[in-house]
Amino acid sequence: MMRRREFITLIGGAAAWPVAARAQQQAVPVIGFLRSSLPGGSGHLLAALREGLNEGGYIEGRNALIEYRWSEDRDQLPALAADLVRRHCTVIIAGGNAAAAAAKAVTATIPIVFATGDDPIHVGLVASLNQPGGNITGVYFYSGADLQAKQLGLLRELVPSAVLIGVLINPRSPQGESQARNAHVAARALGASTLTLNTSSQDDFDVAFATLAQQGAGALLIAGDALFTGHVDRLVALTIRQRIPAVHGLREFAAAGLLMTYGANIASAYRQVGVYTSKILRGAKPADLPVIQPTMFEFVINLKTAKALGIEVPPTLRARADEVIE
Repeated sequence: MMRRREFITLIGGAAAWPVAARAQQQAVPVIGFLRSSLPGGSGHLLAALREGLNEGGYIEGRNALIEYRWSEDRDQLPALAADLVRRHCTVIIAGGNAAAAAAKAVTATIPIVFATGDDPIHVGLVASLNQPGGNITGVYFYSGADLQAKQLGLLRELVPSAVLIGVLINPRSPQGESQARNAHVAARALGASTLTLNTSSQDDFDVAFATLAQQGAGALLIAGDALFTGHVDRLVALTIRQRIPAVHGLREFAAAGLLMTYGANIASAYRQVGVYTSKILRGAKPADLPVIQPTMFEFVINLKTAKALGIEVPPTLRARADEVIE
C-alpha cells in the first residue's frame, strides 16, 4: 500500500516535471539573426556561420536556436530588430551595416555581433576596432578606397579599352557616396572616367544596366553592399546579357559567372561571427572582443566568362590570380 507521504511526493514530482522541462528548454540560447538582404544566395554564409558556432560547441537545433529575420528594405530593419529583442534573444547577429545599426538602436544590453563591409567606426557602430566598447563587436571585411582602386586597376588591366566605367552603388548605404567618389578618383588615375549608377532596390537593376549600355560604358564595378550580395545571380546574368566585363569584391560573384573579383572572403567573415557568438554565449563580453579585419584578399578570374566576352586573359594576370575558374 502506498503511504500518504509517498503519494504526495509522487504527485509533487510529477507536477514539477513540466516546470523542469520548461526550464531546460529556456536554457537553450536563442540567437537572433538579422540581415539587410533577402535569403536568396546566402546559403553558403549561413553554412559558414554554423561552422563557426559548431567550433564553439553550439549546434543549431540541438543546444542553440536561431531566429532568422531578413529584409532588403532598410526601413523594415528596426521593427525586425525590435522583434528579436522582444523574443529575448541571447545574442543578435547582424549581417550588414544597416542591420547592425538597427540592432544597436533597439538594445544596449543584448550582445550584437556584426559582419559588415562598411567602416564600423565611420558609421558609428564602435568607438574603436581594438576596444569596441558597449554591447557590439564583429567582423569588418574592408571595402574602402584602396580596395576599389585595386579592383579598378585589375579590371582596366584586363580591359584597357574601357575608358568609361560604370559604378553600381546603393545610394541609401552610408558608404554609397564615398564609394562613388573613391571609384571616380581611382578611375581618373587610370586615365578613365566613371558613370555612377544608383540602385536602391532590385527594381532599379534593369534601368541601371540599360543606362550602362546607352552611355557606352566598357566595364562595370559593382560596389560592396548587402543589396547586391543578396542578388548575385541576377546581377551576374545582367552582366553576361549586356556582355559587360565586371568586378566585385566577393568570390561568390566570380563563382556565379562574373568576370573577376578581388576582396576579402565573406564566408570566412561569417564563420568568425559564429566563433565570436559562441564565445559570447560562454560568457565573453563584446567590449573585450576586438573587431576582426581580414589579413588576406583573394583575386579570382572566371576564364569561362572571359572567353564568352571575347577577352584574352594574359598569362601574367592568370599567374597572379589566387583562383582561376575554368
